[in-house]
Amino acid sequence: MSSFIKEISFRWSDLDPNFHVRHSAYYDFGAQHRIEILNELGLTLRVMQEQSFGPVLFREECVFRKELKLSDKIFIHTKTSKMKADASRWSIIHEFRREDDTLCATITVDGAWMDTKLRKLASPTPEIAVEALSIFPKSDDFIGL
Repeated sequence: MSSFIKEISFRWSDLDPNFHVRHSAYYDFGAQHRIEILNELGLTLRVMQEQSFGPVLFREECVFRKELKLSDKIFIHTKTSKMKADASRWSIIHEFRREDDTLCATITVDGAWMDTKLRKLASPTPEIAVEALSIFPKSDDFIGL
């Protein structure tokens, strides 16, 4: 598998005054897709609550290339682009592509795992997080940190 792919549908509320998808909607779709993927890999919110850890983002950036409109058929492709061997630090990219594979936007997030009791980075990385991220598809230019 080269990436997790999901077709997304835009809502009227996702539009800006120019009738194209507002900038913050991209981030919402990316966050939702990451959580759905982790859930699919067994890393559910319940598991994270029980083990007192969760993802934390250090950076989130979107590069906009083509405008998206309400009627566009869009697919979000998600994969890792960087990761430490112990999965303690990672980068995930989301590509928003039209049906014809035109790249419209790319979100990049850099993150880690936080111990929710201690309120600092989890060390060591919880094993279930290591397992989940090891399954995650990697970008063609993947970098091991």
